[in-house]
Amino acid sequence: MKPKQIIEKWVVFFNNKDIIGLSELYSYNSINHQTPNGIVKGRDNIIKMFEDEFNTFEMVCIVENIFEDGNVVILEWKDPKGLRGCGFFWIENDKIVYQRGYWDKLSFIQQQNKE
Repeated sequence: MKPKQIIEKWVVFFNNKDIIGLSELYSYNSINHQTPNGIVKGRDNIIKMFEDEFNTFEMVCIVENIFEDGNVVILEWKDPKGLRGCGFFWIENDKIVYQRGYWDKLSFIQQQNKE
């Protein structure tokens, strides 16, 4: 499977809050570095992070662009409330081994608290 296709699946799983689907996309020793929040190491910890966030926040990923360069995929996204961000995914053996995300945490928190 091409790296871009893996991230397209990631978006579907994310938007459906599908923890099992997401977990199958990450390697056992993967790293997720969301720059506003810090580094999470290991698939089990990453999935726990998603569970906690899905239970706490309303999160939707609307794809603006997906770019693929070798084993790296860049995802530019927005959400229905206007927040925008960008994620970088390194893929090896059809698994996400490293993810790095950039988004504005203050804007995210303010949007979540408006409702």
